[in-house]
Amino acid sequence: MAFLLEANAVTPSHEAPILLQCFAARLRVPLKMANIAKIFATRAQGVLQAAARQPQVATRFSSSSTKNWEYIKTEVAGESKNVAVITLNRPKALNALCNGLMKELSTALQQFSKDKSISAIVLTGSEKAFAAGADIKEMVGNTYSQCIQGNFLNDWTEVARTQKPIIAAVNGYALGGGCELAMMCDIIYAGDKAKFGQPEIALGTIPGAGGTQRLTRVVGKSKAMEMCLTGNMIGAQEAEKLGLASKVVPADQLLGEAVKLGEKIGTHSNLIVQLCKEAVNTAYETTLQEGLKFERRTFHATFSTADRKEGMTAFAEKRPAKFTNE
Repeated sequence: MAFLLEANAVTPSHEAPILLQCFAARLRVPLKMANIAKIFATRAQGVLQAAARQPQVATRFSSSSTKNWEYIKTEVAGESKNVAVITLNRPKALNALCNGLMKELSTALQQFSKDKSISAIVLTGSEKAFAAGADIKEMVGNTYSQCIQGNFLNDWTEVARTQKPIIAAVNGYALGGGCELAMMCDIIYAGDKAKFGQPEIALGTIPGAGGTQRLTRVVGKSKAMEMCLTGNMIGAQEAEKLGLASKVVPADQLLGEAVKLGEKIGTHSNLIVQLCKEAVNTAYETTLQEGLKFERRTFHATFSTADRKEGMTAFAEKRPAKFTNE
């Protein structure tokens, strides 16, 4: 949740402790927290230097821009213009998830959810970072009462509540809140240099937007515990092996592959896709028997739709189905 590497340029390694001390002083962080921050000196410099070396990502799909935003960019992509692409756009802060960004993301998701021409949504960041975490500067002064009364981070759940499928295209670093944001999506495609982690423990806190819950359900208790208690990162290949990511591709092909996946999903009935997504997600919230019952009843419900009838009729007649999302 709370990990931010903010820099306009890579800082020499010998200046890292000074940089972090100045950062703490600028934010009026207590000395104890400043000492915690020093833990990140070596790791932070490694992250920033590696990020600076990552290649630029070439866009390999047809797209058209939509509304202007401050913290994100949106476009409609694919041959049929049925895949929405939302790009986190705070490059100097490595896409730190500030309140303004999350509000814009929520608004964009709501708009695309209502747009009947959109079949799937791709959420991505930059070549350096999907999102390096939540914005520490915004939360450093929070008190317990403020967090409780304001239900801090509750508005992040819009991603998980979105009915249309969301594909996270993760290049670079997905740390803390960035990793949690990716896990809120339905499918994760990772660039071959992607890194995932939950390093909140070194800041004297814990993940607050799903890092202890979604991660555990995906990779198992032992690995989730190790990641959350040490702050260690895992690479894209390990993430795929653990089931956190479903595919790893070269960084410069990531966005194109994610859009292709969205287009493939878009060839099916949007209505049935959304019902199927709900059924799969229910597996995380119920017992096996309750989940099986929900699946069976949802399967039965599809027999009330025109698209189920068209799909089976087209199969029997050996022709492509023409879905109407009804």
